[in-house]
Amino acid sequence: MRFRIDTIFKYLKDHFANQLSVPADVLQIRYAGTILKNNETLLQHGINAQDIVQVEIFSTLPDLYPIKGIRGLNEASQVITVRVQTGIDQYEEVAVEVIKSDLHKPFLGGFRHKITGIEYHNAGTQTVPKKTLEKCNVFCRDTQTVFQRKKLQQTTNTTSTQMTKIGVYVSNMTDKLVTPGKYFSAAEYHAQRLAAVIVLQTYYRRWHAKVMVENIRRQKMLRLKWEEEEKLRKIREKEEWMKLDYYRRHNPQTKEDFELLYNALELWRQEELECINQTFTGAERKAALCELLEKETQLIASIGRHRHNAYMENQEALIQAFLDKCSAPKAWKGFDGKITEMDTQFTIRARELQNIYKCIMLKNISQDERLDVLLTLKHTVKEHECTLTKEILELIDREIDLMMRGVKHHNLEGLRKRISTLFFHYLKTPLFNPEVARHLKVPQDPLKFYKKIHFCYSCQLYLPSTEFAVSSTAHHVHRCRKCVSLDNETRKRESFLKYKCMLQRLFYSEADYEDDSKIAFLMQLEDIQYLTENIWSGQSVLSAWKDLGDLVLVRWDKSLQWSPWNCILLTKDESAAHLKLASIEEEYEPTFIHKIKHKHILAKNYFSQIPVLASFMFDDDEIEATRKQCLTETTPNLVECQRPSP
Repeated sequence: MRFRIDTIFKYLKDHFANQLSVPADVLQIRYAGTILKNNETLLQHGINAQDIVQVEIFSTLPDLYPIKGIRGLNEASQVITVRVQTGIDQYEEVAVEVIKSDLHKPFLGGFRHKITGIEYHNAGTQTVPKKTLEKCNVFCRDTQTVFQRKKLQQTTNTTSTQMTKIGVYVSNMTDKLVTPGKYFSAAEYHAQRLAAVIVLQTYYRRWHAKVMVENIRRQKMLRLKWEEEEKLRKIREKEEWMKLDYYRRHNPQTKEDFELLYNALELWRQEELECINQTFTGAERKAALCELLEKETQLIASIGRHRHNAYMENQEALIQAFLDKCSAPKAWKGFDGKITEMDTQFTIRARELQNIYKCIMLKNISQDERLDVLLTLKHTVKEHECTLTKEILELIDREIDLMMRGVKHHNLEGLRKRISTLFFHYLKTPLFNPEVARHLKVPQDPLKFYKKIHFCYSCQLYLPSTEFAVSSTAHHVHRCRKCVSLDNETRKRESFLKYKCMLQRLFYSEADYEDDSKIAFLMQLEDIQYLTENIWSGQSVLSAWKDLGDLVLVRWDKSLQWSPWNCILLTKDESAAHLKLASIEEEYEPTFIHKIKHKHILAKNYFSQIPVLASFMFDDDEIEATRKQCLTETTPNLVECQRPSP
């Protein structure tokens, strides 16, 4: 089909929607793997005049509105002029009509000229196949309706009667006396049939009503049973969540667990403070506040001890996981699906060093076994001579000497800890363990750090870019992750676990659509928090439910990709019912729709500050202007930090 290159894709969607007999809002046009917007043109995608472009048209609702072939699209004909040789040095131009058809015509034979090499096909390959006439009104009501006609007919029947008379005697011995009975008219006959039919209909309707009532009763029982199961399931989920929350608070291991602890501490402090302000005054209030401060200090110290213990356990687990990764053999999947593993000299070396490290970390072993481990370590470290190996050898000799003098094991824990720490540094050195170079996060070349180092204004340290949490609306990098976490623990003590769960549920739900949704995967934790608290007020827009564990952000219009200006905050049950709606305008009231649109405008005004998100809502000129306003330097500003001399 021919189109102007300055035509916007909205007109193309309207044209194809008319051709395909589907609504225009369910059609999507894809070119080069990108879904084209309504306000874009072919010219914006680098398409010139007279170019042939192939685009893909698909429906967002394939079950309701499937895409079918356009009838008559390939029936257009074209006339070309062909030069035909009619004799020696004689040519004639013939006009030939080329008819495009999607039907694949089989090759029916031909021949090739031996001298010129020109191929000639049989005429059957140039013949247009016959078209099957379309049948109209094959299945209609007229062919299934019976027309009744009534017509009275009286046939002629000639009879004769022989009577007794003079000269003729007819015996009456065989005659019968016929007495007329009660006349039974046709109306009375039809009335009797109608009464019988009514009786049959009565019994049938009674049976049908009983079956229908039984079905309704069974559906009601199933519905009540399902509601009871759903209620029990929600109660179980709530109990499991509370048990998990209780376990995480009593056995904290991760950063989120300690956020929950500090959040619970802050809630407890606020409750106690409110109770003190309402109960005491004057000196009694000051004494109660001092006692509250002392309790808070003890709780913070207890949380700190738990954090230190969890850090030590996690650190040991991380070290073991790192060593397992370094000593793992090379593995790849073959053409038959089987996994093939291969050990190299570097992986074998890493596995030997890992075994030595595990032996060093063993506790409750005999003195002879400990001496064997130290001697093995000594022979391994002697292969390389440097400051690190000399220090390890010195510590090994010191421990052997102390063990020979009968020093107790608990007095050697510090020395053994130093040996294990130095040997782990030995393992992380690529010169001694070449396989570890593939798994180190810190590159060995210091020049790679120059463009990725930023200065933290809070702790006054130069740190890599991975140590900074940059929000979508931030223009500068000020504080690292540790300083932000420390500030949260000392001031607000907020817990972001529920927002992380909301963001995770959003990622899973958008991945299930499989429609190249992009905006949802650009959202960060701070964006979800702002969208939930400031735009949607932290509650369901339908039921005003405020438990963040039960709330989800789903699409407002499911035919469009998720975005802050195309979402709604609902509970899990409400979101499932919302996504089943066929038409939003028909199911919701205009006032409710106006309220949602107003919140979408607020979200669009806020997230338009982000250049990446602004590209999904503005034209190219507006995008460039937004980028110029929000553009920041990519190279870090080096700030001299003058520390006091010791």
